[in-house]
Amino acid sequence: MPEAQERNAMANETQPTASYRRILLKVSGEALMGTGDYGIDRDTVDRIAAEIARTHNEGYEISVVVGGGNIFRGVSAAARGMERAAADSMGMLATVINALSLQNALEKQGVATRVQSAISMSSVCEPYIRRRAVRHMEKGRVVIFAAGTGNPFFSTDTAAALRAAEMNCDVIVKATQVDGVYDADPRKVVEAKRYERLTYMEVLARDLRVMDHSAISLARENHIPVIVYAIHEDGALARVLRGEGRYTIICERS
Repeated sequence: MPEAQERNAMANETQPTASYRRILLKVSGEALMGTGDYGIDRDTVDRIAAEIARTHNEGYEISVVVGGGNIFRGVSAAARGMERAAADSMGMLATVINALSLQNALEKQGVATRVQSAISMSSVCEPYIRRRAVRHMEKGRVVIFAAGTGNPFFSTDTAAALRAAEMNCDVIVKATQVDGVYDADPRKVVEAKRYERLTYMEVLARDLRVMDHSAISLARENHIPVIVYAIHEDGALARVLRGEGRYTIICERS
């Protein structure tokens, strides 16, 4: 069994947060809007960057997958009649804008950062090369993965699970607007039930929309636990990696 998978299997058997060292953080594009309805809120990006920098300075190796829904959502455009492959390509380009914004904010925090895009655009960022990305993290740089998988019909959640597997990450941390996984949207349903722990199969069987099915299946196949937490709580990222605070963990055993 590969080293990262062995660490993950051991973590799932005991305290799930005990052995995380290399993490994949998934940040939605919507999280970058702050209280706005569209685009990038500079203060929000700076605060998220400060959270990542604080965690990085505690010794974690960090990579990030960022979404593009604050600028363009391919699925929504396709639902309005646009051809899906073209719409998804536009959405992938939106993630590059967000990645460059986050890179700028991180470097203002003094964190060395690289953006790697699954769609080649060498004048603004590196192409995605797995071994180079691993080496960047080993040297203490934060790597931001942009443009999803580089293919239409795949979400950035699936890209996050794929990159986590390729990077031999110990955990996927999904930053959301709420403090875990619920059986309904707690912002709309007061009685929504929050889960502390779930198995991959429970997420799939109950059709819980925390990540799409392909992302959860990839995480399951590669024994990578998924932590879901609220991105807008100061210090929350470092806390959940220590097993503190409020979050939901998805792993082999509930």
